[in-house]
Amino acid sequence: MISWKNLDTLDAYQELAKVTSVNLVEAMTGENGAERVKKYSVSMAGGLTYNYAAKQIDDEVLAVLAKLADEAQLTEKFEALYNGEVINTGEKRRVLHHLTRGQLGEAVVVEGVDKRTFYAEQQRKYTELANKVHAGEIVNATGEKFTTVVQIGIGGSDLGPRAMYLALENWAKKNNTLKMEAKFISNVDPDDAAAVLDSIDVAHSIFVLVSKSGTTLETLTNESFVKDALAKAGLDASKHMVAVTSETSPLAKSDDYLAAFFMDDYIGGRYSSTSAVGGVILSLAFGPEVFEEFLAGAAAEDVLSKNKNMLENPAMLDALIGVYERNVLGYPSTAVLPYSQALGRFPAHLQQLDMESNGKSVNRFGETVDYPTGPVIFGEPGTNGQHSFYQLLHQGTNIVPLQFVGFKNNQMGVDVVIQDSTSQQKLCANVAAQIVAFACGKEDENPNKRFEGGRPSSIIIGDQLTPASLGALLSHFENKVMFQGFVWNVNSFDQEGVQLGKVLAKRVLAHETDGALKMYSELLDI
Repeated sequence: MISWKNLDTLDAYQELAKVTSVNLVEAMTGENGAERVKKYSVSMAGGLTYNYAAKQIDDEVLAVLAKLADEAQLTEKFEALYNGEVINTGEKRRVLHHLTRGQLGEAVVVEGVDKRTFYAEQQRKYTELANKVHAGEIVNATGEKFTTVVQIGIGGSDLGPRAMYLALENWAKKNNTLKMEAKFISNVDPDDAAAVLDSIDVAHSIFVLVSKSGTTLETLTNESFVKDALAKAGLDASKHMVAVTSETSPLAKSDDYLAAFFMDDYIGGRYSSTSAVGGVILSLAFGPEVFEEFLAGAAAEDVLSKNKNMLENPAMLDALIGVYERNVLGYPSTAVLPYSQALGRFPAHLQQLDMESNGKSVNRFGETVDYPTGPVIFGEPGTNGQHSFYQLLHQGTNIVPLQFVGFKNNQMGVDVVIQDSTSQQKLCANVAAQIVAFACGKEDENPNKRFEGGRPSSIIIGDQLTPASLGALLSHFENKVMFQGFVWNVNSFDQEGVQLGKVLAKRVLAHETDGALKMYSELLDI
C-alpha cells in the first residue's frame, strides 16, 4: 500500500544527512577521476548516456539514496500514476501524459473511454491532417499549398513545442524532412504577434490555436490579432485555423476552425509536448513519421523509469542526486547547460517543467513543508554561457549544480578544421574541460585566479540530437521532476501559483481597482 509522507519523516533521509560528503576535488583529480567517469554511468534510451561521475556521490551515498527511493516508494507511485490513480490531488485528476506515447501498465478507462485509445485516435487525426496539408489536399482559398504553420499558445502550449521544433529544425533540413516552417506567437505583448505576422505570408499560413480551456486570455487575444490580419488580407480565417483544446471547451465544435484536436484535463500544459499540443505543429513541420520517432524515444525512456533498481533508472537516479544536493548539501539552484545550439530553448522549457511542478511550499495535503523543494532552474547553450554567467558558477559564493548535455556529432554535417580540430571537436573539448574545471578547480597565489573547485555536475551524452534522442531527453527530465515531487511529497501536477496574477489583471482591465493596484494601473496608463 502506498503512503505519502514528507521527506523529513523518512528514516533514509535522516541517514542521508549523516553521510560524509564527498570531497569532489580529490575524487575527480588524476586517476581517481578517470575511474569515476568509467564507473558512474548509466545508459538511457535514444542512444544517450547519463554520466554522474562529477557529482558529490560515492557508493555510500548511492546506497542511502537507494534506501530513500524504496522508502519513498518511487517505483510504486510511478506505477500508480501510469495506471490511472488520481495523483493530482489539488485538482483531483489523473496524470496521463505518458499514455500519449505508449502503454506502460494497465488500461486506463475513464467514463467508458480507454485513454490510450483516445490519445492514439487524436494522433491518427492530426497525422491525417498533416498528410493532407503536405499533399495539397487541404489548401488555402486560392488552391495553393500552405508553407508555414504558426502556433498560438502560451506556457506549456508554447515552451515545449517551440523547444522541440527548434531542436529538430536543422536535423530536418539535413534529412529532407522539413515540410513547413514553424513560427510561434505566445506573448500578449502586441509586438510578438505583429513581428511574426510581418515575417510570414498569411495567405500561405495555417494557424494552430492551443488552449485547453478555450478561455486563456493571452491566447484568445493573439487569436483575434491573427484573425484581424487574415481579414485585412481578404481571407476567411476559418480556412486557415485549427484548434487544440479539450472536448468541453467552447473551441471544440466551433465553425471557426478547419478541425479540432483534443487533449484533456489529465495532461498538464508543461507535460503536453507529446500530446496534440506538440503533435499537430511538429507533424505539420516535419511530417508524422518524425513525430513518431520522437514519441518512440520518449516511450523507451519511460520504460527505463519503471526500473526499481535506481542505478539502472537514469531519471530516478538524477532525481535523487538532485534531492541530495537540494536538501542535504543545501544548493538552491541548478543550471542546465546544453552544448548544442539546437537546444537553445530547452532550458526555458525545463524552467517551466521543473519550477511550475515543484515550486511548492505545501505538501499534497495542503500542509506546510519544513524543507526546501524545487530548485531555481536556468541555463543557456554552451559555449555562449561560458562568456556570460560561468564566472559566478566558477568563482561565485553559491555552488550551483550543473547539468550538461552534449553530442559527439552536429546535426547539419557541416564543419571546418581550424588549428587542427573541427568546430564540433572544439565544442566537445569545452564541455569536457568545464566539467573538470568545475570539479577540480585550480590553485593560484593570486586569489582572483584561484578556483576552489568542488562544483558538481552531470552530463547526458549522445551521438547526435535526433527525434528519438530528443524524445528520450524530454522524458528523462519529465520523469526526474515527477520523482522529485514524490520524494518531497508535493503535487507536481497543479500550478495554483500562476492564478493570482491572472485574477488581478482582470480586475485592472475591468477598472475594479484600489490601493497600490489602482496606482500601478494609472502609472501604466491602463
